[in-house]
Amino acid sequence: MNKTLDLLLYMDELIDIVDENGNYTGKTCLKSEAHKHGYFHPTIHVWLYTSDKKILLQKRALTKKVFPGLWDISVAGHIAAGEKIKIAALREVKEEIDFTILPGDLHKIGTRKHQVNHPNGIIDNEFHHIYIGELTVEIEDLKLQETEVDEIKLFDLDIIKNTKDHENILLPQHHDYYCYVYDEIIKRMLRS
Repeated sequence: MNKTLDLLLYMDELIDIVDENGNYTGKTCLKSEAHKHGYFHPTIHVWLYTSDKKILLQKRALTKKVFPGLWDISVAGHIAAGEKIKIAALREVKEEIDFTILPGDLHKIGTRKHQVNHPNGIIDNEFHHIYIGELTVEIEDLKLQETEVDEIKLFDLDIIKNTKDHENILLPQHHDYYCYVYDEIIKRMLRS
């Protein structure tokens, strides 16, 4: 294949289609088709925290089709067709911020059904597989995937509980989800 076609296929990944309960259907499609037709598909969310109660957030690239420039989850992405969920989480962390996290240090805390119709026509019907893990390097040592991430920054962990108090940091309508993540991070830190 030529380089242009390879790049287009990379940007428009082949993904698995799941049903409205998150069960794999055995069917696949391009990510753009899933977003056009509203097919449910699996994604990953990875929340990275530090031992001193900070949370890493990424500022979404201004070229992103949804929520450009928003301070968002540490790492998020689509799971490739046939890819194991945890492998996708590890891959996305490496791709987006060049952080290698060991599989045993990435902890799944749940799965969340998410349905949003965006003004630009994208229909996001997803099941977010949610992970938390400790960021064990300085953020200056991370290298950003510029097509996805404009900037990264450590915020006080409490910010994810107080999204209504901050403009352009996470989405206030998902406050309950963020509080759940906060509680799970605190539990994990207390166990360490």
